[in-house]
Amino acid sequence: MPAKRERKPKQKKENPLGSVTLKDVAHDNFIASMSEHLKKSGKLALPSWVDLVKTGKHKELSPYNPNWYFVRAASMLRRIYLRPGTGVGAFTKIYGGPQRHGSKPVHFSRGSGSLARHVCKQLESAGFVEKDRKGGRRISAAGQKACDTIAGNVARTNPLQPIA
Repeated sequence: MPAKRERKPKQKKENPLGSVTLKDVAHDNFIASMSEHLKKSGKLALPSWVDLVKTGKHKELSPYNPNWYFVRAASMLRRIYLRPGTGVGAFTKIYGGPQRHGSKPVHFSRGSGSLARHVCKQLESAGFVEKDRKGGRRISAAGQKACDTIAGNVARTNPLQPIA
């Protein structure tokens, strides 16, 4: 029986240009910075129902954060960047959660489809995403440039600490 070879851990390739992409920064820092960018740029129009709506039928209350719409848009933009072809149905699963039934067992419930659809349309009209011919949405060239620019700003202000 031949001896097993030890696998070397994959080394992360250094980018010769020194550029930073969305994958190189922490997700929470990126989403916070991108949501601020979306809010300041004015490319997304807030709907009139933004302060009344819940984010899914499993929620009891609407979000407490007054800028929750921009945070959700930034989060969805990040998801589309990382996984092209993500559609509204996938976002309802991603943003779903446990629905409580009192003393009865908890079951999974999907998030709001109309909210996911509205955010996708807003990102599409802003030029960050476009429809994929295979279905779902994918990041556009302008959207990738914006995400990488924000990621570079985040990397300069909050460098990732290597895990010891």
